[in-house]
Amino acid sequence: MRKSNWLIAAAALLTGCASIGPATVKTDRFDYGTALANSWKEQTLLNIVKLRYLDMPVFVDVASVVAGYSLQTGVNVGGVISSKSGPQNYATVGGQAIYTDRPTITYVPMTGEKFLRGLITPIDPKNIFFMLQSGYSADFILALTVESLNGVRNSSTARGTIQKADPDFVQALRLMRDVQAEGAMGMRVEEDKAKGATGIIIFQRDNLSPEIAAKAAEIRRLLRLPDGSQRVTLVYSPMRGGEGELSVNSRSMLQIMGALAAFVDIPAAHIADRSATEAFAKSPGEAPEQVPARIHSGTEKPTNVYAAVQYRDHWFWVDQSDWGTKRAMTAVMFFFTLADTGSPDRLPLITIPAQ
Repeated sequence: MRKSNWLIAAAALLTGCASIGPATVKTDRFDYGTALANSWKEQTLLNIVKLRYLDMPVFVDVASVVAGYSLQTGVNVGGVISSKSGPQNYATVGGQAIYTDRPTITYVPMTGEKFLRGLITPIDPKNIFFMLQSGYSADFILALTVESLNGVRNSSTARGTIQKADPDFVQALRLMRDVQAEGAMGMRVEEDKAKGATGIIIFQRDNLSPEIAAKAAEIRRLLRLPDGSQRVTLVYSPMRGGEGELSVNSRSMLQIMGALAAFVDIPAAHIADRSATEAFAKSPGEAPEQVPARIHSGTEKPTNVYAAVQYRDHWFWVDQSDWGTKRAMTAVMFFFTLADTGSPDRLPLITIPAQ
């Protein structure tokens, strides 16, 4: 009888199996999250590089990840229980388990008129200043995303060379950074039935130190805003705005990526065979620290990188220690999500089971 009980217990042990799903949540969430973030960085870097080769930037979004697991078990139990006078008792136990991990990843090609329009349409000025509200410094974000403020020009690569920024623009951005750091500049969105949502920038008057108040006044002078104005309305325009308006000539996503592409280290052989465009010439007197990014290239796979991609038998990468370029690429990815690229719901889906 005791042998029979032992066989029953062994069978129950082999066939009983807890759910494997909960144990995979932590690993899957972090692993897939890391993979998606890395692929997003690499896709952005690759498209920036391709612009120097006059190649078409292509974006593919990951629409869904479905991780499916299965565990099949089986057990075989046998034995002989003899009488006291019979042969010796014996038992046999056998089992098998089949574990399957079969995730299904769905990709969405970002194409269509609405997506392309979002790529070439200037960024809404409100979104630019919302980035300032979220903590990005004014000098960095505005230098990256605008061509001019109230007609005061930023540096530009629009004409095939890096055009130097107006001194008033550079000084205004530095002062805006200081005023922003003191919490003396805020923004809100007001609804205007005729014009739609309107962004409002407010230079706070209360509890300002004389130094910050003087800097706010200097910003208004440099950007040709009315003296003493505490509130200005954001509008998109390449020209100077009207009374109480700050006109923002914002860049499109394609322009921002093109500006960063100007600082890709293109191999000399690719310049020689004219497969890539030459580096833009710098304006006289431009300081090296004004270069916003640096994307390296080489034939050997790099190490300790923020992002690296292979293109035309060469590696292109951003160093892990290059804070400026990392910050610029992160901002590009944020603005890309804010651009009106349309819903992918009606686009064709490519579903690939990953074995």
